[in-house]
Amino acid sequence: MTPAIRCAGLTKIYEGKPPIEAVRGLDLEVRAGECFGLLGPNGAGKTTTVEILEGILAPTGGEVEILGLSWDRDERELRERIGVSLQETKFPDKLSVEEIVTMFSSFHRKGRPPIEVIDEVGLREKRTAWELKLSGGQRQRLAVACALVGDPDLLFLDEPTTGLDPQSRRSLWEVIRRLRSRGRTIVLTTHYMDEAEKLCDRVAVIDHGKVIALGTPSGLISSLQGEHVVEFAFNGGTGSLPGADGADAEPSIEAGGGPWPPAVAGAIGEPEVAADLLDLPSVISGRNEGGFIHLTVHEPHVAIPALLERLESKGRTLSALATRHASLEDVFVALTGRHLRDE
Repeated sequence: MTPAIRCAGLTKIYEGKPPIEAVRGLDLEVRAGECFGLLGPNGAGKTTTVEILEGILAPTGGEVEILGLSWDRDERELRERIGVSLQETKFPDKLSVEEIVTMFSSFHRKGRPPIEVIDEVGLREKRTAWELKLSGGQRQRLAVACALVGDPDLLFLDEPTTGLDPQSRRSLWEVIRRLRSRGRTIVLTTHYMDEAEKLCDRVAVIDHGKVIALGTPSGLISSLQGEHVVEFAFNGGTGSLPGADGADAEPSIEAGGGPWPPAVAGAIGEPEVAADLLDLPSVISGRNEGGFIHLTVHEPHVAIPALLERLESKGRTLSALATRHASLEDVFVALTGRHLRDE
């Protein structure tokens, strides 16, 4: 089967003094019918890559095929067959929701009834409202409706749930799942790792203009070699347990890899304590983040008693302790942490 997207040796250089190489020989293939996630920190080249795939930017070098077609030769056909929802879309502020979706429908020779997609994104009650009367989340759903109205074979969604309340966010997840069940291909960029885990068949992590990891969410998580994370802090320490968005991470250290860096040693008091923690039973790796120590472990019920015993022997007491399943967020931090950038 022809892949929905194929990139080979893709490069993009922005002229300047010095020139900026945003994409550096990127290779990527997205299969037809899958929901594919593109993840990457700010400045990693993710947005530039997506805009090349969408036909907004021209690459400096390399090959790009979309649905077996080329932007150079087949732009009109590709515009008919893709849908794009950008991070931010500006609409005429004195047109109604239905008028805007109908206008976008007119750009396609075939498509879906505007009211059908308005219903699908939960905007029926707002269909006669002017765009300027919509909330930020409602504008985001309107942008998705405009991307859907042409019934695209390939849909690009650039952070589609940013600004949505939890209920609207999950409603949009169902829209994406239904579209995928109809055999459509979706390329999704998101800052929500739980969203990528739940929706994406595969994800690619981009950093410094290259794909540095590619696989299923579960496969990438298993690459950490530990199913659980133990998070803890000492009395007298600072910080709070990270939320869904995490925090800036210090380098990760694998068990047996030597003492942690000074930032980690400072969080736990003494360098030798950090080194001691790495050889605890079931501990695979660890990192410092936001004033907390995070240990990736195989079995929490084995690691935690050993951890408490070790800390007690060092005269340390805990101010916080939590356990959770390892997530795509942990993979992302491990792959794009400061130690990788320093290298």
